[in-house]
Amino acid sequence: MALAVVTGSSSGIGLATAVALARAGHTVAATMRNLDAGAEIRKISANENLPIYPTMLNVDHDDSVREGFAKIVGQHGPIDILVNNAGIGGGGAVEETPLDVFRQVMETNFFGGLRCIKTVITSMRERRQGTIVNVTSIAGRLAMTPQASYAASKWAFEALSECLAQEMRAFNVRVAIVEPGVIATPIFTKARPLLPDSPYPHSKRLRAMFAASLAKPTPPTVVADLICDIVDGDSWQLRYLAGPDAAPVLKARASKTDEQVVSEAAQSDEEFIARVKRERGLDITL
Repeated sequence: MALAVVTGSSSGIGLATAVALARAGHTVAATMRNLDAGAEIRKISANENLPIYPTMLNVDHDDSVREGFAKIVGQHGPIDILVNNAGIGGGGAVEETPLDVFRQVMETNFFGGLRCIKTVITSMRERRQGTIVNVTSIAGRLAMTPQASYAASKWAFEALSECLAQEMRAFNVRVAIVEPGVIATPIFTKARPLLPDSPYPHSKRLRAMFAASLAKPTPPTVVADLICDIVDGDSWQLRYLAGPDAAPVLKARASKTDEQVVSEAAQSDEEFIARVKRERGLDITL
């Protein structure tokens, strides 16, 4: 079949996607920053005799990306599929979030994907074949406090992806954007501690909403199966929503004016809880 590179494959969506693609018959280079974190994917690969090859690659660094991709091509040949999944979270009010956090989130979530894209597109263009799947988020379509750093990185990656799709169409290279809603992945266990004396209530509200959503978790396999369908299909569709909450959340946002959204952020906790119950059917406690 084809050779696929999946970034951020040690856990969550990346791990599930690497496994799904391998089960579908593709050879998969499952990249991750630390190979010691790849025990689970190595176990699955060994148990099922899957063509998965864990590869060390840190999307934050030029040399790591260059050397990692060169190793993959040297061992397996030209890359047919790139799934840009590596990413980190980023929460906190703008005032309270250090600039270094903004820089790090953008480095991984935007520049990391861009590094990988620039490494493969020349070969894909010249061979006139290839598929690039960029995993963003519904936060790439709406901005909800306190996710300024995260949403900014995902909005930027969406814009890059849309431009790239236009550029590569004439060369028969497909570009797809996958926008998950709330998916049960380790990203939710890596959030920074809440600031105890913050004047902003939004972080605790968002975490309560995530906790309620994760009470009935949507597994990463939902996203992985969608990516597998995209790769094995022939559609030129650009955007795909993933997870049961993605479409309703975006529909609710589209029904409101910008001013309504801004005004709602100033609601009391009681008003927020009632709105989340009304709009998302979630019972939350703060």
